[in-house]
Formats: sequence, C-alpha cells, structure tokens
Amino acid sequence: MLTDILLILLKIVAVVLLFAMPIGSLMTLLGDRKQSSMIQNRVGPNRARLSIIPGLGRLPLVGIPHFLADGLKMIFKEDAIPDGADRTWHNIVPAMALFPAIVMWAVIPFHDHYCTGEIVVQNYRDICVEGQTRNFFSIANLDAGLLYVFAISGVSVYGAAIAGWASNAKYSLIGGLRSSAQMISYEVSMALSVAGAILIYGTLNLNEMVVQQGHLIGGWLPMWGIVVQPLAFFIFLGAMMAETKRAPFDMPEGESEIVAGYFTEFSSMKFAVIQLSEYVATVFVGALIATIFLGGWQVPYLYGDGFHFGNTPTAALELPYWAVIALRIGAFSFKTIFILWLQFMLRWTLPRFRYDQVMNLGWKIFLPLSLANLVITAFVVAIL
Repeated sequence: MLTDILLILLKIVAVVLLFAMPIGSLMTLLGDRKQSSMIQNRVGPNRARLSIIPGLGRLPLVGIPHFLADGLKMIFKEDAIPDGADRTWHNIVPAMALFPAIVMWAVIPFHDHYCTGEIVVQNYRDICVEGQTRNFFSIANLDAGLLYVFAISGVSVYGAAIAGWASNAKYSLIGGLRSSAQMISYEVSMALSVAGAILIYGTLNLNEMVVQQGHLIGGWLPMWGIVVQPLAFFIFLGAMMAETKRAPFDMPEGESEIVAGYFTEFSSMKFAVIQLSEYVATVFVGALIATIFLGGWQVPYLYGDGFHFGNTPTAALELPYWAVIALRIGAFSFKTIFILWLQFMLRWTLPRFRYDQVMNLGWKIFLPLSLANLVITAFVVAIL
C-alpha cells in the first residue's frame, strides 16, 4: 500500500512538476516572445544574459534569463486588492484557476502499461504472456477518463467567472461573463466532435483509445484519430483553443477593449498563477489532442518487441523493451509539443475575432459540423 502511494506521488511529480508546469512556464518565453518575434521578423528578447562558466562570456541561453526575471519580478511585486472587492474570493480564485489545469493530467497516458514478462504482438497490440502489467505511465487509469476530462474542463470556467465578479470592476466582470458564454458555446461542439472517436474506438479510457489507434487500416495505415476523424480533429482543436481562451479566441481577456479582462485587477503571484494556469491548460490541450487524434504514445509499426511491418507475428526489427518505452514517450512528447507549437502559430498568424464572430463560429459553424460528423460516423460504424 505504501509503495503504491509513493508511486502515485512520484508520477504526480514527474507529470505535473517535471513536464506540464515547466513547459507551460517556458511558453511564456518561447511562445509569446521568441516564436512571435520569428513570425513577425523581429529579433525578440536577447538582452538578458547569464555568466555561467567563467571565461566564456555572457551566454544568451535563448532568452531564458528573461523567463527567470519574470518570475522574480512577480514574487516581489505588491499584491494589491481593489476597494470593494471580495477579499476571500479574490485570494481563492488563482487556486481555482490552477487546480483544474493540473488535475486534468491525471488520465493522460504517456505509455502503455508496463509488462514485467515476455511480450508477444497479437492483433496489433502488446500481450504480456508472463508476469504482470503495471500502470506506471499515467497517474490514474480511469475507464471513464474522457468523461473525467470533460467534467474538469467544465469546472475550470468558475475560476474566470468568479475572478471577474470578485474584483468589483466593470472590465473584469465583462471578461468573466465572456468566459462563461464562450465555454457554453464551445463545450457542446467539443464533446460532439470527439463522440465520433468514441464510437469508432468503443471506449472512454484514453490509454485503451491509444491502443486501438495502433491498428493498421489495410495493413499499412495507422488508425489514428486524425485519419478516421479528420473533421473532428479541426473542430476539437478550435473548440479547445476557445476553452483555454487563447487567441484568436481571447475575448475574455480582450486586451484592446477591456484591458486584461477577468484578471485585470490581479497582481503579483496571483496574476502569475492565473497566467500559469492558462499555459498549463494549453499544454494539456496538446497532450489531449495527441492522445485522441495523433496516436498518443504510438509510433507507426512499433510494438512491444520492435517494429512490425504488416500483421507479422515476429518483429522485423527487434528492440529492447526499454528502447521501445523511450521511443513511445518521446513520440508522445513530440506530438504534444507540435500541437502546442501549432496553437501559438495560429495565435500569431490569425487576427483576433470580434465577439460576434466567436459566437457565430461556435453556434453556426462548429455545432452543425460536429453534429453532421457524428451522424455520418454513426452511420458508417453501423454499416461496418
């Protein structure tokens, strides 16, 4: 029992503190500054440098000193609370914003269950012949993992809504109301778009969904979500970007008209925590899309004992199990970072939508398309 508890704590540290939060923190630099500067043909942050090794001069380190300076600045800034604000909720809101962004990571699988014995490949999946399988690579292996994600993402809007109300400021309140309206508008399309994948894979367990994507269509084409549900991929990506309030769906922040929206009146580490929660949620979007639509930890033709080309019982290229695990975790991390990069490319490429355009896109375009995709998918699955 104690060993299981320690293992869970170790997985939480590895997933949240060593993967999600560091990448989310670095995106304040790499996504919002360096990537935008390259897209706009600017130099970007390059002045702050560090002298690490004596005699080698001052190294720029890709602007990382700017990221460290931001953290120090937030720590030492004054924590101001507006007159008339609800002090209790104003202090609780940052935790309410960060908590959902962290706990959603509980069901993300970085690799299949670990097999302690011999592995054989049957029907495009790893079978542990002897020994046991251990769930080392996800914090919780829930059969209803996808429902868990939707439940937590629905709760995440409370942080923004209460932040706007508790600040006792008109711009903040408008930002909180916009956040609630945006969540309602895109939550339906987000759920309907992924329902097609649920029909095809027949499971709500995210790890089992990834295992199903290891099957090959016609013996050569991986059955990834983006292959069998291409329309759902784009709808889900857009809806998730709207859920995380990232540009061009940044109406709740609305820098050009409502200053910073729902967190205008937050400063110091409260502001930093709210910002961090948005970036961690953005990284989670990349991980979830990679899991459902890009094969998760799957590498095409790679199984527990090596590479199989076609439905062959023995590996054409045998690999040690530790190498397979490393390749799969590396593939999942690469897919996550790719989707993260794509989100920031869309942010710095597309102009911001007007508020009416955001609502029209959600109700008049995404919703009908997601419904049509679900009906067509159900029809095809019933026939096949």
